[in-house]
Amino acid sequence: GIPFDRPAAPPGARPAAALILVYPGHDGEAMLVLTERVDYGGHHSGEVSLPGGKVDPGDADAAATALREAWEEVGLDVEAAGVEVVGTLDALWIPPSNFRVEPVVAIAARRPSLVPDPREVAAIMEAPVTAFLPDVAPMIIDPDPRGRPLRYGAYLVEGRIVWGATAAILGQFGAVLRSEEH
Repeated sequence: GIPFDRPAAPPGARPAAALILVYPGHDGEAMLVLTERVDYGGHHSGEVSLPGGKVDPGDADAAATALREAWEEVGLDVEAAGVEVVGTLDALWIPPSNFRVEPVVAIAARRPSLVPDPREVAAIMEAPVTAFLPDVAPMIIDPDPRGRPLRYGAYLVEGRIVWGATAAILGQFGAVLRSEEH
């Protein structure tokens, strides 16, 4: 799997949350929603990521942030899909943007009807949960897409590379799922 020995967030890191939304796919397989960010030239533009973003002052907690961002980015209707937040994973610091991301795990009773916000999301992608289990060998990319000499694990979803913090979060999610099966 992907190693999780990433540095802890410094005191000044900006709080953020990401949503791991698990829902039944067309054939009943457990699926996750991912977004392809609009390419705006910033740190994370054009990347495949989980719905999410920075904490707003009005957000009660990380779950509130993640669900609000999912509503803004992909139109997730929590009530219509029967979404229930089940927990959080270890927070992850993303040095380039200095965000400390708390991954929020939620389960939807029904497959959500999602529509991308064209200002933020270029495309909505679906991935089976099984793509991130520990026995899936991550691709080793060397160097990274921006040419930095960095080796890292990544996953391939719908022909797109899922890397960086998103890959680390989903690898951690897969490891938690696998451990709960035993």
